[in-house]
Amino acid sequence: MKPLILVTNDDGITSKGIKVLIEEMSELGEVFVVAPDSPNSGMGHAITVASTIHIKKSPIFGSIESYECSGTPADCVKLAKHEFLKDRKIDLLVSGINHGANSSISVIYSGTMSAAIEGAIEGIPSIGFSLDDFDYNADFGHIRKYVREIAAHVLKNGLPADTALNVNFPKASAGPIKGVKVGRQTRGYWHEEFDSRVDPSGRPYFWMGGHYVNSEPKAEDTDVWALENNYVSVFPCHFDLTHYKALAEIKGLEDII
Repeated sequence: MKPLILVTNDDGITSKGIKVLIEEMSELGEVFVVAPDSPNSGMGHAITVASTIHIKKSPIFGSIESYECSGTPADCVKLAKHEFLKDRKIDLLVSGINHGANSSISVIYSGTMSAAIEGAIEGIPSIGFSLDDFDYNADFGHIRKYVREIAAHVLKNGLPADTALNVNFPKASAGPIKGVKVGRQTRGYWHEEFDSRVDPSGRPYFWMGGHYVNSEPKAEDTDVWALENNYVSVFPCHFDLTHYKALAEIKGLEDII
């Protein structure tokens, strides 16, 4: 029996990235798609709790059973797991391929990676794929074999419990990919800048921009270094946010009252 592969994303069901991902996963197993009906970039791990979620079957991928969802990427995973595939074992969840990298601190804000992490929460081996190219018509040709081989490896070997893989690819214009680097998340942050404006009705509003600050630009074991040096970056992430090394340092809080 073919493995069952759940595909989702955050760029929306009509994006080029998810189409490429579905084509590659179709070589490995039975594909089932639940994806947002519109772009959800930067949605993080949001879920829909204050309104209804609408979902309808989509013919966009032909014979592959596909649904577009009004909710978030995390909603899509929950619906697939607990409604559409509730009586079946999902062998692999893949999210993406995102238009734009999800390296360093961006993993916190990423709908792509939140879908993968939701899969890990549900006990499904999960991978988030992202390409360092925001162009709607980005070239995915140079990464297809890596997407397929990384997914095949996880299907065969599994992943540690509570773990999702964050996989980022350099853009095609950067030149030939040098290989795959397994590393860690880069320490960095977004320096926000807000452009203050006034709408035609005289109401003030803000447009958020900014730039990324890499706190360790020379660290060769990080995802950003790998991307900047034309490697495929792979790092494992999990949803336990406990800072274990800090536990002893804050132990004194137990004695304040």
